[in-house]
Amino acid sequence: MKLKAVIFDWAGTMVDFGSLAPVLAMRDVFAAEGVALEDHEIRAGMGLAKRDHVAELFALARVQMAWLSSKGSHATITDEERLFTALEPAMAAAGLARATLIPGAAHAASALRTAGVRIGSTTGYTREMLKPILQRAAELGYSPDVAVCAGEAMRGRPAPFMIWRALEVLDVWPARDDVVKVDDAPVGIQEGKNAGCFTIGVAASGNGMGLDLSTYQALPEAVRRAKLHMAREELVAAGADLVIDSVADLCPALSARGMM
Repeated sequence: MKLKAVIFDWAGTMVDFGSLAPVLAMRDVFAAEGVALEDHEIRAGMGLAKRDHVAELFALARVQMAWLSSKGSHATITDEERLFTALEPAMAAAGLARATLIPGAAHAASALRTAGVRIGSTTGYTREMLKPILQRAAELGYSPDVAVCAGEAMRGRPAPFMIWRALEVLDVWPARDDVVKVDDAPVGIQEGKNAGCFTIGVAASGNGMGLDLSTYQALPEAVRRAKLHMAREELVAAGADLVIDSVADLCPALSARGMM
């Protein structure tokens, strides 16, 4: 394999250790309507385009019953659209608050560029959600060559179209020989597989673990190993060709496989 490009996810992969911003934003906009979401319900759809994520939450039987109890009527498409509209500023604010780079992210991006590898990104965030995160990440030392957001391709994850759009901008092909996709959520791994990429999951910093850095580091060793095993298995089941703990391990893993 001659590595030409790496396509990164954002939350849980390059920023926001634990991928907490989407959980906080979703929880807040539903709570404003009198519906309390559980973290596991939100995390089940992590990585989807946020419009699709909202629809998936509304499709849950428990959420439907909670909405009926709060509102006295069943949710409609208009309700879904209204919550998605409210989610955009909430997600932008939560994303900016959690836009600290995951340790090793800036170094990995620099090492890839030094090796002549192009850097792209795809995300379930809309452009308005991602805009403040892009700016903060650039200030901290990470700026991909292209960022493709939800709504900018024909279909979101797990479809491959955002990756293919990024590769068109980067002028890199074929994906099956030259591109690695790095993601913390199963649907992002599926996106990479559907695009033909070599896929790498990140287990410790991502959705499967779901903990901020300090909480993760404070876990008893046995508990940390058990939770990491579960997060890794979830990514492998989604089709990951390789699973690492975080982006800090990416370049050593690629070098060990002769990919850079």
